[in-house]
Amino acid sequence: FPEDLQKLASNLRTIDLSNNKIELLPPLIGKFSFLKSLALNNNKLTALPEELCKLKKLETLHLNGNHLRQLPAAFGQLSALKTLSLSGNQLRTVPTQLSGLRHLDVVDLSKNQIQNVPDTVGELQAIELNLNQNQISQISVQISHCPRLKVLRLEENCLELSMLPQSILSDSQISLLAVEGNLFEIKKLRELDGYDK
Repeated sequence: FPEDLQKLASNLRTIDLSNNKIELLPPLIGKFSFLKSLALNNNKLTALPEELCKLKKLETLHLNGNHLRQLPAAFGQLSALKTLSLSGNQLRTVPTQLSGLRHLDVVDLSKNQIQNVPDTVGELQAIELNLNQNQISQISVQISHCPRLKVLRLEENCLELSMLPQSILSDSQISLLAVEGNLFEIKKLRELDGYDK
């Protein structure tokens, strides 16, 4: 991470350092208090510093294609965040910190190692949640309580039809459900109670 960028900390709104070999994001990232967009796709990040969570104006964060296993504990303080892309990392669960983000629109967690979707997902404010190409075999029924969730992508996972909460069909705001490439045939989904709704 180029340390000289510090001199522009009060001016920069956008930083894109994608396709490099950055292994560490230094704590000084917290000084870029006006930053609205940060892209660090295809680097070698294994962790993120807590200081990243000081970026109160950050709206877009792209971290695709890194080696992240978890998010900082204070990640929920990124109160302006609207778009979060973490595709192609090493996450094993849907980070609970996302539940506190009130303005989140799109969350991309595809191509990770996520095996289950926990109860805390019910508080997620996102409109679109992409969980394609994980190893998901269990989903909390709480997902149908997401107040704004319209698009749920679960393609190419390890879901049995019995593990798909029927409340997604009958009692949720979800209008696009993508489940191709799981352990059931799509025509069986059409036979479920609530599918018509």
